[in-house]
Amino acid sequence: MGPLAPRVRAWRVGAVIFSRGVRPSPPVAGVLVGCLLTALAVVFATSGRTEPPARTVTASGTRVVDVTLANMRIRPGTIEAAPGTRLVLRVTNKDAMQHDLRLASGQATPMLDQGESATLTVPLLKGTVDGWCTVAGHRAAGMTMQIKTTGTHETHAPSMSHQAMGIGQLDLSARPSAGWKPYDASLKPAPGAKEHRVELRATDRELEVAPGVRQTMWTFGGSVPGPVLRGRVGDVFVITLVNDTTMGHGIDFHAGSLAPDVPMRTIQPGERLTCRFTAEHAGAWLYHCSTMPMLQHIANGMYGAVIIDPPNLPRADREYVLVQGELYLGQPGSEAQVGKMRDGRPDAWMFNGTAAGYDHAPLTARTGDRVRVWVVDAGPSSSTAFHIVGAQFDTLYKEGAYLLRKGDPGGAQILDLAPGQGGFVETVVPEAGHYPFVDHDMRHGESGAHGILKVTP
Repeated sequence: MGPLAPRVRAWRVGAVIFSRGVRPSPPVAGVLVGCLLTALAVVFATSGRTEPPARTVTASGTRVVDVTLANMRIRPGTIEAAPGTRLVLRVTNKDAMQHDLRLASGQATPMLDQGESATLTVPLLKGTVDGWCTVAGHRAAGMTMQIKTTGTHETHAPSMSHQAMGIGQLDLSARPSAGWKPYDASLKPAPGAKEHRVELRATDRELEVAPGVRQTMWTFGGSVPGPVLRGRVGDVFVITLVNDTTMGHGIDFHAGSLAPDVPMRTIQPGERLTCRFTAEHAGAWLYHCSTMPMLQHIANGMYGAVIIDPPNLPRADREYVLVQGELYLGQPGSEAQVGKMRDGRPDAWMFNGTAAGYDHAPLTARTGDRVRVWVVDAGPSSSTAFHIVGAQFDTLYKEGAYLLRKGDPGGAQILDLAPGQGGFVETVVPEAGHYPFVDHDMRHGESGAHGILKVTP
């Protein structure tokens, strides 16, 4: 058994089965990891109900300062001390996920689990010393601190703007690399079994995210989006998440209704977690990483779709699923990349993990086919307005309800979805040709959220 091989304990609470590695977090801590929004974490971190944001040490000599790691913040955020002071930092992680503290002067704690502490001895102060958590994306999310010497005035060169650090406009007309294969958008019928057992492995994988452009993505199952799951109302899903990465991850299934305390908690590298839920409602549901900051984990590729068929769903000649997401180029978790996420400036928009991918590998149908397209908007920040050029929808299903059915006198042109929503549309393609499908928000459609439905006689 390798060094990361987990020892597993499992138990059942109601309809949910949980299994944990040897370094579990308490169940209540999972709520913070799996459910709180980034904005809420910032509110807690800055509320003033914990330690003050700055600590001043007025005399030289040796001084001990307590430092806490929690809610994506390091508290105190600033320590001021007289020149020549030797500081001893007593660092405690009070969060449900792992953190550490590294100083620019070279000192660093080990990675700390919840409740663990370590001490750092800072060399005699001569100037400003920066500190940060080294977990991917945490520094860019604001988990930083500074140690400053009193009575000095230092000048720092301005940092490069996010735009100047960007990659530049993508050439979406370029050809994909040799050997590139598109994400298979075809959707198979729901299996007959009432119970679905699936293992999902969190992995880092270099993928082609635009024609000729490769980037490391955080994934479920090695693809963006992760595998599409399908079932019927009343089916039971037993999902095992295995963390094969070097950082913490979790998972949130919108298709299930259960307390998130434990099944959505962050698990550490080498650990696994199994949860069980019943699909009580039909719809096109999102699943995504539940680890904070969720903005980064979702935007770096950790999302997928669960399709639960409405009762008596008619047969379609072709069924496809498209999960729309945003693309942020750059090192995952870097300041440049996270700055673009915060500003809402994606480098491109993607269907099924590749910008403009289905321009080069069109979806297919035959004249007269009834085509059903399921769409899920993974965001994490952009809505979508799905449209097929040259076609009209005679069926539109959104967020668990039919807004239009075959036989109604009216028709539809757009399936509009906010981040996290899903649905499907149906059309009968009348003649052979090439039918572009796009996000009709043209900022998105002209920046990668487009493809081709190729119809042959």
